[in-house]
Amino acid sequence: MAGVENRRVDSDENGMRLDRWFKVHYPGLGFGQLQRLLRSGQIRVDGGRVKSDTRVAEGQTVRIPPSVTSLGEQQPALDGPLTRNTIRDRHDEDVLKAMMLYEDRKVIVFNKPAGLAVQGGSGVNRHVDGMLEAFRNQKGEKPRLVHRIDRDTSGILVVARTRGAAAALTKSFRARETEKVYWAILKGVPKPREGRISTWLIKERLPEGDIMRVAKHGEPGADHAVTDYRVIENSGPNLSWVEMKPVTGRTHQLRVHSAHIGNPIIGDPKYFNIENWELPGGIQNKLHLHARRIRIPHPDGGMLDVSAPLPPHMQQTWNLLGFDPDSAEEDQE
Repeated sequence: MAGVENRRVDSDENGMRLDRWFKVHYPGLGFGQLQRLLRSGQIRVDGGRVKSDTRVAEGQTVRIPPSVTSLGEQQPALDGPLTRNTIRDRHDEDVLKAMMLYEDRKVIVFNKPAGLAVQGGSGVNRHVDGMLEAFRNQKGEKPRLVHRIDRDTSGILVVARTRGAAAALTKSFRARETEKVYWAILKGVPKPREGRISTWLIKERLPEGDIMRVAKHGEPGADHAVTDYRVIENSGPNLSWVEMKPVTGRTHQLRVHSAHIGNPIIGDPKYFNIENWELPGGIQNKLHLHARRIRIPHPDGGMLDVSAPLPPHMQQTWNLLGFDPDSAEEDQE
């Protein structure tokens, strides 16, 4: 059983009603139960008795009794991995909680499933940005996206809970103070096994949809794109497990760069253009690109370092090829 906890009111919570503060931090606590705990003096602010409509101030300390702290320890039950199909049958809040890898008062880190869009667009009815309405707090603040990953790419997605955190995180991305690590399965084995890909990329509009292509230096509208990569392991000459670190953050950058060096990501419907090549048996024809890890300065100081487990279709491939995800972790330290 948890003991008494004393929680400090954060700057973003200054002026919030106490009942709304509890709704944010302990959504499992009913209003009637809160009232009883307040009347009995089990919940106090700075040692004094308060009412549910009391407005808290930054720096104050809220006494949380054991019956309430235990609610904060409860974790959402998961009934299997999230996929494009299981997402349809869950409410937005349930999906987001199942995706959650890390949260605090300023930041949430999700493990986005492949097939779920980050933002809306043509033909997109459900996306993370819209689902974040379910996490709108009692002050009316909705968590904010600070970067994006492709719809068919799985893995790390960082979201800011407050306006100040969003500004700090966005600044870190723009200043390239973050380290993003992606894992992919490529066709063939890149040569050399470790290197840097540097090109110019431009969007090209085609009847079947927009794509990114490698452009000439100086071509109007082109952006410089740089990716570092290394081969972690390979399965003969046909497939390789590659770690990719984007130095820049261009649309489809890793997918275009892989294809550019002759080693496209398997399962890529846009950029895998090698004819008469068949996937080995047991491997699903889905994009094998996963945002594995991020290291980013936390708005409150220090470094936030989070890793995301592989999605089901990629874990299946790792098992089939005999790759061990843990074998790469020591190299990342």
